[in-house]
Parts: sequence; structure tokens; C-alpha cells
Amino acid sequence: MKAEKDKKTGKWLIQYRYTDWKGNRKKSTKRGFSTKREAEEWLRNFLMSQQADFNMSFEEFVKLYYEDMTPRLREHTMKTKKHIIELKIMPFFGKKSMNAITPADIRKWQNELLLKNYSQTYLRTINNQLTAIFNYATQYYDLKNNPCKKAGSIGKNKAEEMNFWTKEEFSMFIEGVMDKQRSYTAFMVLFWTGMRIGELLALTPSDIDFEEKTIHISKSYQRIDGRDVITPPKTQKGNRIITVPDFLLADLKDYMNNIYCLEDNDRLFPVTKYYMEHEMKRGVKNSGVKYIRIHDIRHSHCAMLMELGITPLEAAERLGHERVETMLNTYAHLYPNKQRKLSDKLEQIYKEGLQ
Repeated sequence: MKAEKDKKTGKWLIQYRYTDWKGNRKKSTKRGFSTKREAEEWLRNFLMSQQADFNMSFEEFVKLYYEDMTPRLREHTMKTKKHIIELKIMPFFGKKSMNAITPADIRKWQNELLLKNYSQTYLRTINNQLTAIFNYATQYYDLKNNPCKKAGSIGKNKAEEMNFWTKEEFSMFIEGVMDKQRSYTAFMVLFWTGMRIGELLALTPSDIDFEEKTIHISKSYQRIDGRDVITPPKTQKGNRIITVPDFLLADLKDYMNNIYCLEDNDRLFPVTKYYMEHEMKRGVKNSGVKYIRIHDIRHSHCAMLMELGITPLEAAERLGHERVETMLNTYAHLYPNKQRKLSDKLEQIYKEGLQ
């Protein structure tokens, strides 16, 4: 297994044999190296990765992690995962050997993150990603210990406060984008249905049943590396049919009637999330309401459902949450006065029983 010059290209190549993770012996050739040393170093790292030798560097093990996870995750999810790893984790751990990373190393890394102006939820997301890599190493490659467990975590699973608009605030905001029918209709759909932005941008005319007064949510849209990508909804429960009020159906029908040659499978809103964010900022500026994220419009819809007394199960089904508990944990604090109203009603029932 010695490196040698490739007579055709003048670069270096190396032929080698190895045993893959299934125990099969294989022979292969890797070409295109600039130097003999580069070829030999590549082979050394490759063989360690095949054997999962934990003297291998963190960055080499992450390549194994990527190879296994890429076909299992949505493209957008994998891209986000790689972004966090490459920018927030790899600079600190990349050259360290997997079995040399200690809880003290992880706490030092955490302390550096804590000095940055990251939100508590983002800190938890970054930390969870490192933990996931070590969990993968212990579960599938028999790394003896996960140093993240001893180091503990940082950040919080959810924000202390959740921003949302009341119906009155949304009414002010929608006036600020009414001059553009596409923006007006899109934000009306988001607020009055609670669907995710990707679900909105994937809607087609065939998804809307004007007779049954429903919208079928069955897909999601993302713009990835300059490509339009349509995927299934975020969760299995995300594939759902929701009821729609008459006024929103009227807005949708009016909007669709003004689109030239609209086909059943055309996207109703052929724009990107970036466009919607720009329009949201414009509406906020024109109306004077507080700024919230596009995703917070979904929170606003849920807050409205809770105020109307809709049960958690009904709200979870409408929003496409996989579990009712997820919705309760996320939104229960939006209307804390609900608990006070409940206790007041119990007090009233108790006093009536004494009369």
C-alpha cells in the first residue's frame, strides 16, 4: 500500500486494501493527491475511520457521522446540522483525538460560547449537537464514555418569553402590507391557520377545497443552494386537513382569480422565506407594531386558539404537532391568566354549592 505517481496525470495515487464495517475485505485506489505525504496521510485517516479507531481526530469521525446521517435526515435539516458543526464545534475540537476529548475540554468550549451573545435556546442547540455526535460514537462505535454527560449542558430548551401578536396587533400589521395582494393573502393564511412558513410556500390550488372549506397540508418548501425543494411536512402529523373560515377562503379565491394561467399544481406563493421576511419588516415599519419572527405568527395563532378555549388535542392536530405534550410545553405560558380564570371559576362553583 505505497503511494506512487499516476503516469496519466502526474499526481499521486495510492492503492490499498481494507475491511469495511461489515467485515468484507475490499481493494480500492484513491487518486489526485498533490504529494506522496498527502496520499499516505489520507490512507492513514481512512483506515482509522473504517476501524473506528478513536485515536482518529474529531473531524475524521464527523465524516463518518455525516455519511450515516445524510440519507436519514431531510436535506435542510442536514444542512443546518453541518452549519452548526463546522462553525461552532469544529474549530475547537476538529484536530483533537476522539478519545482525548475530556469533560474539562467541553466545559472550556462551553465557557467560550457563554461569552458570546447567543440566545439561551441557540446555546442549547449547539451543545446538543456535540452531545449527539458523542452519543453516536458510543452507541454505534463503542466509544467507552460520552464526555458531554459529565460536562453537563448549557442554555435552555425554550425561551423565557415567546413573542406573538394579539388579533388587534395583527389587524394593525395586515394594514401595512395590504398594498400587495400576495403579501396580504400570505400573512392572512399564516395567522388564521397557524401553518408553518414552508407549508404556506408549498401550497397549490389543488390543496384548497372551497366546498368543504378546508386546506390539505401535505408538503413543505425550502430554497436550498439556489434550488426549490419540496419535501413532506416536518412531522407525520404535519400531513393534515384543516378547516378554514369563509373570509379567508374569499381572500384566497380573490387572490387566485388575479393570477394569470394558474394551474392546479402551481405554487400559490412562488416566493422565498427571505421575501416574506422582507415583507414582514415592511409591514411592521408601516404599522408600528412590535417586531416578531415569521414563525411567531404560528405562536400567535396558537395563543388565539387557547384564548378561544380550544382543547390542547384540537390545537395540536390543527398545528400538526406530533405530540400534545409538545404543544403544551411550548405554548402553555402564552396566556397565564387562563389559570387565574380557571381558579376563579372553581371558586364560583364552590360558593354556589354552599348556597
